[in-house]
Formats: sequence, structure tokens, C-alpha cells
Amino acid sequence: MAISSNTYDAIVIGSGISGGWAAKELCDKGLKTLVLERGRNIEHLQDYPSATKHPWEFPHRGKLPSDVLAENPVVGRCYAFEESTEHFFVKDHEHPYVQEKPFDWIRGYQVGGKSLMWARETQRWSNFEFTAPARYGYGIDWPIRYKDIAPWYSHVELFAGICGNRDGLEAMPDGEFLPPFEMNCVEKELKEKMGKKYKDRFMVHGRGAHLTQPTALHLKQGRGICQARDLCARGCPYGGYFSSVSATLPWAQKTGNLTIRPHAVVHSIIYDEHKGKASGVRIVDALTKETHEFSARIIFVNAACLNSNLILLNSTSSRFPNGLGNNNGLLGKHIIFHNYRGSLSASYDGFDDQYYFGRSPSKPIMANYRNLHKQDTDYLGGFLTFVGAYRSRGNTQNEIGAELKKSIAVPGDWKVYMSMQGETLPKETNHVRLSTDQKDQWGIPLLVTSVDYDDNDEKMVKDFLTQSTEMLAAAGCTNIEQHDSMQAPGLDIHEMGGVRMGNDPETSMLNKWNQLHHCKNVFVTDGACMASTGTQNPSLFYMAITARAVDYAAEELKKLNL
Repeated sequence: MAISSNTYDAIVIGSGISGGWAAKELCDKGLKTLVLERGRNIEHLQDYPSATKHPWEFPHRGKLPSDVLAENPVVGRCYAFEESTEHFFVKDHEHPYVQEKPFDWIRGYQVGGKSLMWARETQRWSNFEFTAPARYGYGIDWPIRYKDIAPWYSHVELFAGICGNRDGLEAMPDGEFLPPFEMNCVEKELKEKMGKKYKDRFMVHGRGAHLTQPTALHLKQGRGICQARDLCARGCPYGGYFSSVSATLPWAQKTGNLTIRPHAVVHSIIYDEHKGKASGVRIVDALTKETHEFSARIIFVNAACLNSNLILLNSTSSRFPNGLGNNNGLLGKHIIFHNYRGSLSASYDGFDDQYYFGRSPSKPIMANYRNLHKQDTDYLGGFLTFVGAYRSRGNTQNEIGAELKKSIAVPGDWKVYMSMQGETLPKETNHVRLSTDQKDQWGIPLLVTSVDYDDNDEKMVKDFLTQSTEMLAAAGCTNIEQHDSMQAPGLDIHEMGGVRMGNDPETSMLNKWNQLHHCKNVFVTDGACMASTGTQNPSLFYMAITARAVDYAAEELKKLNL
């Protein structure tokens, strides 16, 4: 029970994918829980202003004016930032940071965070991901293995609703799946032809957080079937995809144990020198600039990777002058991300009499096939490949009036694409830190980002492009073009690390339960906890590791160990 309006059993910093899960699990276990969110409140359904609008209802037909793009060179590069979604994204001038090296920090400050406009790709990690750093000698060994997280994957998949096919792949374990979105005719052809040519490469249905066939549990959440509109980043009025706002937070609210405090910019975690543990969280009200303090027995840090690093770095005390739990000086270091630079486009002849129904929001993927059982390349790590086919519109460039209308109604040629999601290696030089001379409007030091690519990344991009070109050619594609976007780190929106898990307090910040080694009642379960990136998308892992950590924390509370 809460003792006063400012005292709770648990505080969760952040309301995105991992924060929402922390809130749900804590509330389900009967703990009075406060969720602190620095942005505005968002309510499911009523706060999706563009969700059901037609293209002609937008002043610029969905495109952003040149002055908006000029004012937002960072977020303007994000694939999902457009006229129908801009209200969910942080604008560049609103929350500045210092780029020591180019880094595109894409953020969403509102209740629900980036879970409102994420790409919804949800593959399980395999044991290859958990063992690769130790096997190949980069980074540090993970303190857990696939068997430790597997039951928690199942736990969150059943609630969130993940579509996919059971493919029996060692490099991408099966999950608790709803039916997948079907591949179109050309995608099926690509799968068959590449499968015949390459026995170690497997193109499978996409695995995404979409309710293709809702269960009773999903209907109990008030969610409905995915409509295959592929307008997800606007917010889904059907609850067809998983977000904190449509699923975990409303579920937690029904327990009567949840309090959400929007406009709460977290300044720091308060450390009690006498008790040797954290006692609460200090915030600055985003609107009034007033300072408030909240107390709790346990604290979950889920502010999204870089903000979680910022908060811990700013949580200083006599015991921790360099940031909470930062005995070894590694806080903010070993920042990692996914390499998205490589992609290909191609044409595919035939199938002129076939099309597809709906706009599938979950695209086919090819599991990693590099450096699995042994190192078979001149670089470390691997990559997942997104693969797909679609029909472009007819040739409309030189037509107007009736002829234009006629051409638009006829599908054009089939196009094929491939794009990479590559692993990057943990390096101490890739880091974030606090500015010593610049602060934001709430008096909090700005974050300095110092992250870049290395020779390993360059070799991986080259190999991806070479191998993918060969595969597309073998599948019968023509007009194959390679692309290296040369984009800065960060645009993948998969920043990880800085507060990594590990067995040794000398080389890691968190133990196998996501506790700070030196402050046991603080848990970090968002991307900051990652010791390596793996090749799969990370969000499902954040959900599972959060549920696992909450289960452990609740048991430790019962035993009076926290």
C-alpha cells in the first residue's frame, strides 16, 4: 500500500515497451506502482488524431513541408516521420543533445514512448546470440542463456500477440505464434528459389506484434484484429498491434495499483548513503519546472537506452560521484547499435496477372547465416535480412487527366528489396557522457554522443551486399542495384548498452537479474542493459527480460532482501 501520495512500492521510469511491461508485471503482483513519463499523456483511441484520415485530408498529402524538414535534420531522416505521425516524435530543437560524432537520436516523449510508432518486428534471440561474445572474444559473456529467457519469451508473446510461422530454425527459435501474414506470389517464388540454391539460408514469414487472430486474452484487453492497413505509426484504433498504450498500461490500470505521472522529467535517482540503496526518484515538472521527489522500495529504469544512461550518470552522491552504481567507470560505455546501411533493389519479371490483398505490416525475413557455429567471414557478428516484393504503380510520369487515372489503376512491375540489420561490436570508445557546460531547460546536463562505425562494420556491409546480390540473381531478379546509405549510427533506433549485464562487477554494471551490482534495488531492463546487439530485433527481448526481472524483484521484496 502507498504510505503517502509520494510513496510507492515501485517506481518505473519510462512508459515505452519495457516500462509498460514493468508496470503491468509489478501491478499484477500487487505492488503500488508509479510510472514517470517525461512527455504528455496519451490515451488509446482518443489521442490518435490521424489514425483514420485519408491522404487527401492532410494539407500536404502526408509529406512534410520543406521548412519542417529543414528545422529537423535529425528526426527528418526517420522513415516514419511524416505529416501523419510528426506529433509522436521529438523535434530537434525541443530536446537538444551534443553530437561529438554524427548520431541520429530518434525519440518519442509521450506515454507509450516509441511503442506507438515502432516497426513491430519481434524475433526471439537464439543461443548463438548469447554465446557469440564469449566464443569469438568480443565484449563480455552474457550472464544468461536462451533457456533462461525462453519461458519469459512465451509469457510476453502470449499477451502481446506475435504472428509468425513455426519454422524450426536454430538461428531464430520459434515462439507462441498467431497465424502469419502470407507471403505474396513473388515472395514465395524467392523463398523457393533461394532455398534450393542455398541450404543454409532460410527466408521465412515475418514475425511481428500484430493480432492476425486475436485470442480470448487479447479480446479481454479490448484489442481487435489487425486490419493490414500498415498505418501503424499513427496509432492503431483497433489495438491490432502491441503498444504500451493499447495493452500493458490499461491492463495495469485495471488492477488499481497504477499511477501514471506525465510531464515528469527525471533528474536523478536518489541514493540513501545510510541504507546503502536507492530511496526514490527526483523529477522536474516539465511544465512548471518545480522539483518533486517520490519514494519507493524498488526502481525500474526504462527511459530508453540513452536516457537511462543519462539518468544514471546524473544520479551522483558521495558514494557514487560518477553516476549510480558506477564503481568501474563503465557507465555510458560500450554503446552498440544495429547496422542498417546496406540495401538492394531489383526487378522481377512475370506474375503480371497476380497481386495481393491488404498491406502486410510484417515483411518476410531471412535469419542470420553468418558466423553461427564457427567464424566463416573476415569480420565478427552477423546480420538479419529483410526481404520483400511489391508491385509499383503504372507509368504515370508523362500523363495527365483521364490517361493518368487509367494508369494509376493498373499495377506496374514487380519490385524486390533486401535490407540488412547487422550486429555491431561493443567498444569502450563508443560511449555517451554528460556535457560539462551545457544543460537543458530543466537544468539537466545535455547528453554527449560519441559513437561511430569501424572496419568490422564496413566489412559486414560489403559482405551483405555481395551475398544478397548473388541470392537475388540466383532467384531470377534483374536490374539489381546495391545501396550503402552511409547513414549515421542511431537511425536504426536500436541503441543499446552503456549499462550492460554481466557476471563480473569489474566489467559490467548489472547482474543476471538486471540489478545494479552495487545498488540492488535498482533494475535496468531497457536497451541499456544489453551486452551485445545480436542480429534479431531487440524489443521482444526487452519485454521478456523485464518480466523476468520483475518476477525476481517481487520475490526479493517478499524475502525483505531489497
